[in-house]
Amino acid sequence: MFAAEAFGHELAMRNFTLVYGGGRVGLMGAVADAALAAGGYVIGVIPEFLREREVAHEALSEILIVDDLFERKALMFERSDAFVALPGGIGTLDEILEVIAWRQLRQLRQSVGLLNVAGYFDRWLELLEHIKVEGFLNPDDPAQIVTRSDPTSLLDALLDDDGR
Repeated sequence: MFAAEAFGHELAMRNFTLVYGGGRVGLMGAVADAALAAGGYVIGVIPEFLREREVAHEALSEILIVDDLFERKALMFERSDAFVALPGGIGTLDEILEVIAWRQLRQLRQSVGLLNVAGYFDRWLELLEHIKVEGFLNPDDPAQIVTRSDPTSLLDALLDDDGR
């Protein structure tokens, strides 16, 4: 969990607010804990039906309880200046793909990043490249993804991204 904790710490040191799904466990729970421990501001957005299942983090700066996943995503999209995915499962891929699709359609301007710890996203990025090679993704689409293996360089690169 070192990269997750380092990411949370780095967010707090840069005075960035973390907006995430509101859980206490897993990598994002570690990011939230590290950000809070470093004096950061952390907002959790969690649907009522996941409050117990995902073990809602009750020590956040702010927790927003919503009705469903659609409202969760909409609120997170609205409150976020950039989107970053850490290694995760289907829910992580669903959320980051939706952000990429919305950015490609020019409905979002925020930068998109992957914290590619130990090459976790390498094969997924190869699939995206395959989609591009096959002609299903225009190389000029604004759905560019900033990918780095460490939190500091990822945040630096996201700050340099022009939000195309």
